[in-house]
Amino acid sequence: MKDTILLFVFGLFLLIKGGDWFVDAATGIARRFRVPEFIIGATVVSIGTTLPEVMVSATSAVEGHGEIAYGNAIGSVICNTALIAALTVAIRPSKVDRSSFRAPVLFFFGTAAYYMLNAYIFRTFNRFVGITLLLVFAAYVVYVLISAKKRRIAPDVETAPAEEDGEKKETETSLIKCIVLLVVGAACIAIGADLLVDKGTLIAQAMGVPESVIALTFVALGTSLPELATAITALAKGHGALSLGNIVGANLFNLALVSGLSITLNPFEIPVEKTLAGINASLLVDMPVMAAVMAILTVPALISGKLSRWQGITLLAVYAAFTVFQIAL
Repeated sequence: MKDTILLFVFGLFLLIKGGDWFVDAATGIARRFRVPEFIIGATVVSIGTTLPEVMVSATSAVEGHGEIAYGNAIGSVICNTALIAALTVAIRPSKVDRSSFRAPVLFFFGTAAYYMLNAYIFRTFNRFVGITLLLVFAAYVVYVLISAKKRRIAPDVETAPAEEDGEKKETETSLIKCIVLLVVGAACIAIGADLLVDKGTLIAQAMGVPESVIALTFVALGTSLPELATAITALAKGHGALSLGNIVGANLFNLALVSGLSITLNPFEIPVEKTLAGINASLLVDMPVMAAVMAILTVPALISGKLSRWQGITLLAVYAAFTVFQIAL
């Protein structure tokens, strides 16, 4: 048990330190290329933090467990939005750059509509759906890269004179160092999250915690720990836009990349694990909640140009109710 506790603490250290390096590298890349932090968060950072979902879902699909890939994608979107984003918004509401925010949000809801309509009408995901979702992911990445070139932000007033004189500030991070820190940070986050889930589960079992509670805590939140670590670190460092971009981008990638890859590798039917009034509970509750929490987070922000504390509190309440419902059903 002593070794298990030590590995759990080591996993926590890797998660925190990896998140620190990951955010520093991402913001360094944003400054170097004069790209808005939200864009970096919605692309580079999102791909890095979504890798655990990609690995879990792809492996599950290949092994014939489509229900895991299906539940992981929807559950991650709900957790990312109603727990992780909600915490950051409730703690520190911020303004939103609507011009950067609009495209990722529209991509998400377009992808979610296609995903949900296919589920409600056909009750199955065939390979054509998977390939279409992967094409949406590719289209989004291309769109953001083109958009980023057009929307490069002006250099800071403090750094402009140094650039004009051809001088580099000592604190400026080189591109190679940023990339190395990004990769190492992502690896530390992934390894740390894995250690926390595995060792935390063993500790909980030794303490007599019920399996159902373990499943709804360590296992359910396991693949979302990278987003949580990144969000907390970004918030602490004052990079709220990076955190928000990561959440929105990760949610889109969960549907377009994670689900698209899983479905393409091994098409599957909509799993029926729980029913409510004779109807598949996933179609009746999970998918509507997924769309609703994203609407609560994004629609008011697109209208007013800011995120308000009431949104974070509302989303946390929805997540608590959703969790209680899953336990009680």
